[in-house]
Amino acid sequence: MNNFTKTLLTACGVAVASSVITVGAFKASDSGLSRQADTDLSDNGRTDANGRFLTVAQSAALETDFTAAAESTINGVVSIKSYVTLRQRSTRQSTPFDDPFFEFFFGTPRRQQQQPQQQPQQPKEQPMGLGSGVIISADGHIVTNNHVIEGAERLEVTLNDNRTYDATVIGTDPTTDLALIKIEADSLHVIPMGSSDNLLVGEWVLAVGNPFGFTSTVTAGIVSAKARSISDSRQGRMTIESYIQTDAAVNPGNSGGALVNLKG
Repeated sequence: MNNFTKTLLTACGVAVASSVITVGAFKASDSGLSRQADTDLSDNGRTDANGRFLTVAQSAALETDFTAAAESTINGVVSIKSYVTLRQRSTRQSTPFDDPFFEFFFGTPRRQQQQPQQQPQQPKEQPMGLGSGVIISADGHIVTNNHVIEGAERLEVTLNDNRTYDATVIGTDPTTDLALIKIEADSLHVIPMGSSDNLLVGEWVLAVGNPFGFTSTVTAGIVSAKARSISDSRQGRMTIESYIQTDAAVNPGNSGGALVNLKG
């Protein structure tokens, strides 16, 4: 064996030995890091039963199932329709001959005598507004917004099961835009009241109402802010000073509906 061959074999042997040593060192280092990582992750509860790394947030995610909250609240929200009666005026224009003094001295003109007398038309009831309400007692007390029922001559309340009742206004407060009405019913589903003090910004909430007359509509959002104020300097009166702001979708007809958390 010549010197060149000996030198080549020696270099190969050194390279193989170095590789073995390097691999062993990496394995030892990796084993130590893995044990350390397993220990750290296990302390934070971020590994499964086999010690594998779980790619989740550091804190536990909140439950975002809306079905239970929706099911427990839709029966406690009602649709409210307000009606007014339109009393039509006669389309016939008055003339000087309609003056009773003219008729006394000159009689009734022949032209007017030949005109048929118009029959008075019956007053027609017409829908005025649409909104929602929340049942707060099993015997039929319902809270809603004042602007939903303001100026109405008749109120019609429709429950989630399509039962319909006429409602009576118990009291109103235009300052806070609240109104209390009542229907003659019993054993109604009541939504429990929560405390806004316990509500957190960023918390999931559901808006339950009857937009556009579609009953039992639920939309989801979060609490965007608390303690918002509405200023109304034009009216020169007290207004709502603290309310909950949410990005849950609402439309005409949602007014007076419920805002609930995931516990209903």
